[in-house]
Amino acid sequence: MPAADRAEFFARLKSLNPRPSTELEYTTPFELLVAVVLSAQATDVQVNKATRRLFPVANTPQAILDLGLEGLKSSISTIGLYNSKARHVIELCRILLERHGGEVPRDRAALEALPGVGRKTANVVLNTAFGEPTIAVDTHIFRVANRTGLAPGKTPLAVEKALLARVPPEYLKDAHHWLILHGRYVCKARKPDCPQCVVRDLCRYRRKTPAAS
Repeated sequence: MPAADRAEFFARLKSLNPRPSTELEYTTPFELLVAVVLSAQATDVQVNKATRRLFPVANTPQAILDLGLEGLKSSISTIGLYNSKARHVIELCRILLERHGGEVPRDRAALEALPGVGRKTANVVLNTAFGEPTIAVDTHIFRVANRTGLAPGKTPLAVEKALLARVPPEYLKDAHHWLILHGRYVCKARKPDCPQCVVRDLCRYRRKTPAAS
């Protein structure tokens, strides 16, 4: 996709949603970190239902440790893989207290050293909590980047690097959210809603869906 089209692509997404944000509910970097760890193979809706029970009771590393493993499990038991996620959250709470004064580090290496935190989770926290111009490539972003021709790549890391190189700098901080929301609600996996897509004329996808008759 040519540079001029890439700039227009994001200009149109911005016009629809000038201040995009995650659909996960949080008020602090720690709450966001926990929510993102819980979101693996779960929807934001499912995570929000669980954290609405959890955060009023325990929303700091020490409070979650005081809640204990079984107490944490009972709060998040509606989420898939809650047993392993609870163990990860308990352990990352210990590490945050022991190594970071209970604060979420603003450093990729330190974030990725936490249990349950990989590159994608670290990117979400760096971007959403701290405003860093990073892009966490999930299935939605991977699909949109490849399908549209915006930043093709065979792996999430390849797509991430391509996006960082190709997204115009003025749009880079919010690109993560625009692309996720576009993939979640418009450029869907099984049946993209091409007739309602604001970037359809810029998109390189050859099998665009027609308007309903």
